[in-house]
This record gives sequence, C-alpha cells and structure tokens, in this order.
Amino acid sequence: MGEGTGEMGVARLIIADDHALVRSGMRSMLAGEAGLEVVGEAADGAEALELCRRLRPDLVLMDVRMPGMDGLAATRAIKEELPRTSVVMVTMQEDPDYLFEAVIVGAAGYVLKGATPEQLTEAVRQVLSGEFLLDQRLTIDLLRSMAERQKSGWHPGAGTPREPLADPLTSREAEILGLLAQGQTNPQIARELVVSPGTVKNHVRHIIAKLGVSDRTQAAVRAVELGLLTQS
Repeated sequence: MGEGTGEMGVARLIIADDHALVRSGMRSMLAGEAGLEVVGEAADGAEALELCRRLRPDLVLMDVRMPGMDGLAATRAIKEELPRTSVVMVTMQEDPDYLFEAVIVGAAGYVLKGATPEQLTEAVRQVLSGEFLLDQRLTIDLLRSMAERQKSGWHPGAGTPREPLADPLTSREAEILGLLAQGQTNPQIARELVVSPGTVKNHVRHIIAKLGVSDRTQAAVRAVELGLLTQS
C-alpha cells in the first residue's frame, strides 16, 4: 500500500469533492469497511493537496470537476510530491480522452459517480491490492497511445524524474511487467507462467516498489516511459 498505511494494515483514504453531500455519501458507503478508514475530506484540489501533504494517505477519491484546482491538476501535484499515494478519479461518465490525461498525470483509474457502495468499495480495494481498476481493453489502448506518442517525441512531463531504476527488475519481474502492461490480471499471469497467483502478487508488489509508483496502472505507465516494454 501507499506511504500512509497504518501499523495495523488499515488503508487511509481522503475524499475530495466540492459538494459536502457527495463527500458525506461516499464516507457513509465506506464506513464500517474492514481495513479502510476515511481520514480526511477536501472541498477542492488545493485542499486535497494540503491534506495529502499532512496525512499521507494511501488513496484519494478525487472528483474531476472542482473550483480552483481541478481533479487533474490536484492529481498531478499530489503524485509529484507523494508518488506512492494512489488517486482514483470520480467522474460522471467515461471519456477516453479524459481518462488518458488522468492516467498520464498519475491516476490509477476511475469510478463512476452513482456507483453502489459495493462498486466503490471494490474499486478502492482493487487499487490497494495491486489490481487494475481499468478494464483490459482500455488499459491496452491507453498504453498503446502512450507508446505511439512517445515515438513522436512526446513526453508526459509529469510526476517524478524518470531516472534509471536504482534496483533493476529481474528477468522474471520484467516478464511479469510485460504481461501486466497487456492488462492481464494476476490469475491470468499465473496461468500463463504456471505459477501461483500469490507468487505473481508478490512479484507485482516488488515491481511497484522498484518503479517507485503507487499501483498497477502507474507501474504500466512508468514502464512505457522508461522504455522497459521494448527491451525484449
């Protein structure tokens, strides 16, 4: 989990939305969920950034549209300072172009406004456990688009400096990263490599740590940025 994981393994969350009723509703949905604790609420992006600096949460549920600093700008700022904090965008509708930009600035994925308590909780748990929140098709499309833009000289220009890894990936980790970047789940990777899902999960945890990111989506993004997916 992220930098703010408590001693008892409780994931610490922040909810950022400019509507108090929405924040209250999301807090109620997450209340009583084992292993999850809402430690703060923010009414805009700037407040969310300040709360993250102070509380160092594991995950932020970030509204897309807020006055002043919006969700994209806040996500970029949070990820630059706290790369191990995951951000899940909360949006009214799927927009591939917007989702591309959200992932580029550091989001792990998105959850739709109007999601049921079960859907919201599952989305949070998926990200915290190292699983993709985006579906396989969307993941592949996003990464392919990134790779094509990068060939044209484009660079996201966001987040922490993309320096070579201090602790290089092992050959097995590089293999798993390639499958991960295809949008495969841990069970799918386990079947392909004929190992247990638990073994894959441990490898993914090590990959995320070595890449200095917060979640599976950003591990795939960082891999594209570093050119690791072309080194086969």
